[in-house]
Amino acid sequence: MSDVVDKQTRTKPKVMVRQLGRRDYEPVWRAMQQFTAERTPDTPSEIWLVEHNPVFTQGQAGKPEHILNPGNIPIVQSDRGGQVTYHGPGQMVVYLLMSLREAGLGVRGFVNAMENSIIDVLAGYGIEAEARADAPGVYVGDAKIAALGLRVKRGYTYHGLSFNIDMDLEPFSRINPCGYQDMAVTQTCEQGIDDDITALTDKVVDAILRHTGYQATSP
Repeated sequence: MSDVVDKQTRTKPKVMVRQLGRRDYEPVWRAMQQFTAERTPDTPSEIWLVEHNPVFTQGQAGKPEHILNPGNIPIVQSDRGGQVTYHGPGQMVVYLLMSLREAGLGVRGFVNAMENSIIDVLAGYGIEAEARADAPGVYVGDAKIAALGLRVKRGYTYHGLSFNIDMDLEPFSRINPCGYQDMAVTQTCEQGIDDDITALTDKVVDAILRHTGYQATSP
């Protein structure tokens, strides 16, 4: 209860929200690393919204055997948590370059805020979703609809979450998503949601702000 009261009464820290459009993965990742390495307590936090060109990203704990048949899709060894996942057009990627101190959250609380943001957005469409302790992410039934991968340095977060909206899901069959064999994957357009990625992005950002106690500013 005290955390809720604190978030309601304290001055909300500001976070700049940037729309990056369609980008390759690696330059955005390197920019996140640089931003986090150079930021100070006076650096405003940022949220980056992006769609990536097709890419498999392997987390720090990733095992090569979970990449089954990548074909012509590149593989990038990343420094986020977790195993292998796929990014491609039609998937919302939300990078959270934020401060645990500003949010008043520990790492687990921040991960919960990410998961609950997606769960809340889906609930607004009458879709019941849940997080799982054994397999981080958000699920509708047995199918994964959002993946999480985070890195924290000096109390600052980077990387974030991906939310499947209206994309080609075939590349997920070329990997064991997040290290789980035969894991089903779904997306909002298959769950009866007609809103496009722009409308859903606005809702996800609003939910993240609510759960982390930030207020948005524009570049």
